[in-house]
Amino acid sequence: MLNWLEITLMTETSAIDVLCAMLTDCGIKGFVTQDKESFQEFLEDKSGKWDYIDDDVLKLSDCETSITFYLPDDAQGAEQFASVKNLLDTLKLREDAEFFGSLDLRCGQVKEEDWANNWKQYFKPFPVGEKLYIKPSWETIPENTQRTILEIDPASSFGTGQHHTTRLCLELSESVLRPHDKILDLGCGSGILSIGAVLLGADYAAAVDIVDNSVKTALDNARKNHLSPEQYQGFCGDICSDNALKTSLGTGYQLIYANIVADVLKAMAGLFPDFLAPEGHLIVSGIISEREQEVLSVLESYGFRTITRKEKEGWSAALLSLN
Repeated sequence: MLNWLEITLMTETSAIDVLCAMLTDCGIKGFVTQDKESFQEFLEDKSGKWDYIDDDVLKLSDCETSITFYLPDDAQGAEQFASVKNLLDTLKLREDAEFFGSLDLRCGQVKEEDWANNWKQYFKPFPVGEKLYIKPSWETIPENTQRTILEIDPASSFGTGQHHTTRLCLELSESVLRPHDKILDLGCGSGILSIGAVLLGADYAAAVDIVDNSVKTALDNARKNHLSPEQYQGFCGDICSDNALKTSLGTGYQLIYANIVADVLKAMAGLFPDFLAPEGHLIVSGIISEREQEVLSVLESYGFRTITRKEKEGWSAALLSLN
């Protein structure tokens, strides 16, 4: 029987709807909210058809505002937890961070740091597509494998390769990745996508993330895979607002990975063409299937053409090129 972990996110009344939408984009389907302001409105509603309120219900008048959701205690849940952590780290860096409140997480009866390390018990070596074999540093793989070995330790960053969004990206890239390509990995997380591309023959990859710890993790993983600084560089910042970062990244990339979430992909859509080389390709992922067409429509408005797409258990990814 699958176990579930209860996660409670502390926030403010005004941020509940926004956060629920963001968590939905992380693949979380249901929420329980507690909000003392909403309860106070309920108490003051003179049209209410009630004449008694239980003492346990009255306690809501002094509750902390929070959103509670549940994650499966398995590999997908561990990846989702890392994705949520990355989202919250990003929100804490925004100029309007106070709007969201503390964004503290409470993980049922389990310490957050203990459960955050639980992904290790699920992370076993496994093949992806036709060329890669992904493994953590503490595991071994069959000696007779003919695949390229990608060693990855995600730390607190998203990206062991087990989540459908990452696997879909890796699978889609096999048809377009060429020797000596130049790769741009936007929202790099653990660096798995861009490191895999260099191991399969790309000359250079630039890994970008708004969270500094993700960039450090990606660089650590690049070193574990024996990539040189000339082959692999990390950049921290937001390309939507940081012109200096965009300039330093340059252009002429044959392949761009953007495994993020729908709203961020839409915000970046107009920037992708500036980074691409002629006949280059864009792979977008991290999209819940319900929002796939919404994202593709925005990209098509900036001149992109969808070549192919993949879907797995509610997650979508697409390979595109400029018309």
